[in-house]
Order: sequence, then structure tokens, then C-alpha cells
Amino acid sequence: IAALLMLFSLSVFAEPQMGVEFNQTIQPIPTDSPGKIEVVELFWYGCPHCHDFEPELSAWIKRQSKDVVVRKVPVAFRDDLLIHSQLFYALESLGRSDLHAKVMDAMHVSKKKLLSEAEITDWVGSQGVDVQAFLKAFKSFTVTSKARSGNQIAQAYRIDGVPTVAIQGKYITSPSIAGGSKSRAIDVMDYLVNKARKEKR
Repeated sequence: IAALLMLFSLSVFAEPQMGVEFNQTIQPIPTDSPGKIEVVELFWYGCPHCHDFEPELSAWIKRQSKDVVVRKVPVAFRDDLLIHSQLFYALESLGRSDLHAKVMDAMHVSKKKLLSEAEITDWVGSQGVDVQAFLKAFKSFTVTSKARSGNQIAQAYRIDGVPTVAIQGKYITSPSIAGGSKSRAIDVMDYLVNKARKEKR
């Protein structure tokens, strides 16, 4: 039993292995945060795994040092899902990123699809957001351009599923890559942030 416990503890605290629990990009992807360690979460509001990972990810973000910048990037694998990316960036532009987790809850707990402008504006209005200001942002060139750029970022990282976390434009991991474990993915993210920090020195 003691030997089994030792093996278990070693497996839990073992250093993450490239090609097993994280991957490296073929070429570094340029980051938007010079002088910082940039962490990019690629997600889709309709993804149940993204919703499931959100509490652990939010807690992880809150305990990061000042040299770490976290950027959320919505991805739409079909054109009809770009409306969700627009929703994210419209809320961000209005300073209402606090509704991010609530959007996921609306879709996965309250079973709202939020696939039409009317349904989205009804929900946004129910959250105390000025609907006219939201619609102006939602339809703006800036928001629609950002919504499409998410897919370009996903293509640059060559991902085919979400949630995926990219660190410093070099390393990629996710709960599925890390053996299907959310807690192990968090451990791997800690390891990769520290790795990126050391590489900057």
C-alpha cells in the first residue's frame, strides 16, 4: 500500500511532459503583451467543457502574479456561431466582462441557445445592460472584426477543440490534453507559466 501511495504521489507531482500533457507550437505565435507572460484561453460559449472549466480557470486567474496577462479569445468553428463571439466582445467593449460566466450559465444551466440577435438582446437587457448601447457595440466594425480574428488565432495555434490554453505563444494545454483532468491542467498551466518566466530571464 505504501508503495502504491508513493507511486500515486509521484504521478501527481511529476513534472509535466511535452507531447503528453502539453504541446509546443511549431513556431512561436506573436503575443499582444510585451514584457508580460501572456496566457490565452480559447473558448466557445456553447462548449460544455468550457463551462465546466470556468470556475477552476477563474480561480487560477485570480492568483496570478502581475507579470501574467490573461486574454480570453472566443472561437467559432461555424459561421452561425460567430454571434457568440460578437456577444463576448460587445460585452467587453461596454465594460461588462463580469457577465462572462453568466452567459455560460444562461446557455448550460438555463438552456438558452442565444443564437439570434433577439434572444441575445433580451438576455442582455435582463442583466441590466443598456440594449441600444449593446446593439451599437454588437454590430460595430470593431466587434465583428474581433469576432472573426478569434478563428484566425485558433488556426495559428492549430487547435480543433476548446477549451485550450496557450501560454506565451509557445505552449498549449487543456483538460483533455492533460489526461482529462481539470486539476492536472491547472498544474500544467502553473508549470508552463513558470517555464515561460524562466525563459524570459
